[in-house]
Amino acid sequence: MTTDPTRKPEPAPSVEELEEQERRLVFRRFSYEEAWELGSLLVEMAWERQAPIAIDIHRAGQQLFHAALPGSTPDNDAWIARKRRVVERYGHASYLVGARYRAKGTTFEESSRLDPDTYAAHGGSFPITVEGVGVIGAVTVSGLPQLQDHRMVVEALEQFLAGR
Repeated sequence: MTTDPTRKPEPAPSVEELEEQERRLVFRRFSYEEAWELGSLLVEMAWERQAPIAIDIHRAGQQLFHAALPGSTPDNDAWIARKRRVVERYGHASYLVGARYRAKGTTFEESSRLDPDTYAAHGGSFPITVEGVGVIGAVTVSGLPQLQDHRMVVEALEQFLAGR
């Protein structure tokens, strides 16, 4: 993935913007088929952007989709697991959890009292929420800077849900 060194970093979304994403990006149902289609959409996006990422979709403790693209490493799988655990524990996007700590003037690592080798409140894991049910899993990307990981997942969810 090429970057423009003259380009200024994008501003981070506010906690309110992140919460709005979660309210909006909700599924009517989420089966093996949706996992495959969503995962395949993320793979297609990554190929087009030459993004060196790994992609993971879990539902109720079961891995339904996983892909590792060129340039990704085993470390990306470790990051996926750590970010996904944050979603599973808090029921919110890993980036939102980290942003809430930052908004309080601290960090997740300093204040959560959780093992940073097990949990990472870094962007890239987003809850799979089903109407009338709640959070049932997570879709996770790792390999880019955390805000880009988060935005790639959100973009894929927006595109996927718009077609439903």
